[in-house]
Amino acid sequence: MNMMPNPSVLNHVLVVFLKELREALRDRRTLLRVSLPGLLMGPLMLFALSMLVAQFEKQAEQREIVVAGMAQAPSLVNYLQRQNYSVKEAPADYERQLRESRLASAVLVVPAGFEQALARGDEAELEVVTDSANTRASASGGGVARRVRGFNDERARLHLMLRGVSPELLSPVSLTERDLASPGARAARITGIIPMFVIMAVLYGALTAALDTTSGERERQSLEPLLANPVPHGALVLGKWLAVALMGAVVAALASFSFLPAQLLIKSDALAAQFRFGWMDATLFALLLMPVAAAMGALLMAVAIRTKTFKEAQASANLVIMVFSLMPLLAIMNPGADAAWHYWLPGLGQYQQMMQLLKGEVLRLDQWLPPVLTALLIISGAILYVGRAMRAAASR
Repeated sequence: MNMMPNPSVLNHVLVVFLKELREALRDRRTLLRVSLPGLLMGPLMLFALSMLVAQFEKQAEQREIVVAGMAQAPSLVNYLQRQNYSVKEAPADYERQLRESRLASAVLVVPAGFEQALARGDEAELEVVTDSANTRASASGGGVARRVRGFNDERARLHLMLRGVSPELLSPVSLTERDLASPGARAARITGIIPMFVIMAVLYGALTAALDTTSGERERQSLEPLLANPVPHGALVLGKWLAVALMGAVVAALASFSFLPAQLLIKSDALAAQFRFGWMDATLFALLLMPVAAAMGALLMAVAIRTKTFKEAQASANLVIMVFSLMPLLAIMNPGADAAWHYWLPGLGQYQQMMQLLKGEVLRLDQWLPPVLTALLIISGAILYVGRAMRAAASR
């Protein structure tokens, strides 16, 4: 396959590229299938996450504790009220309501004789009832337990003071916590969802265009007449690949920038304060995704070129999509220092790069170069394979 960049070949490449791009833009249904998932998937997930966090915040702001048998513990109720908590009697069927997720708060159960046991100095038992399948109730269980520990500490200190013993004996060690993470690294715990979605947008952007320009044309019986034209096969492949790569890169860029207006949908003030993702981040994300968009476009074309129908090509591409989309999970499931080989894997390398940027760190050469080299290797191999396949189809 002649790949020399002479003016004639470049003109053919440009003609094929414009032709493929025009056909892709003309098919509005395909264009919507390509662009909408990448544009809406991430922002909708961010909106859903913010709604969930806002619900938890609203529940925390209510400062309400549900108690079963509150009449048995007036001292405990007094302590909770002094902590600015309102105490509410639990419904009689609180266990059933927790299981059915109709009760959104954990229940503090006070047994009979609780106050008498405290007065005698005996150990008094309390029970916090939650349901792990009830997310909101389960989340509130920790707060109820902390309030009980606070009440326990207060009672212990009062007993020591009545006996003339310093309450400081209960806390002989003072503990101070210091977080070394930068503000960007702390915010990356929230913004870390963005790389996953923009990487998936690359697949959505390149998938339909790559399949349509190969197996789709074969199914429409327009590929063989196209190969019969006096156009070098190398120029034909390059023109098609450039159009596919451009579609993938455009959708990836749109997905990156879609998180800017999506931040207006965040309902939680705390989440909005932590969500640090600006114009510079979106621009850098789009630039980092260009090599992988080009590589995935070429690879999907290579997968689809041997198939006869669009459905067959989709089935063959599913394996590529599955492997590529699971790559970032290697880093998520193995937290810690980034391994050098992570940057050599397509998808995972870009995920690591974007996470570094979200943490406010500057990419080193050994972090920037491997994903680019890997993309170039995939592009070269896939384009050569597609060129041979088209040459074989033309010679039949």
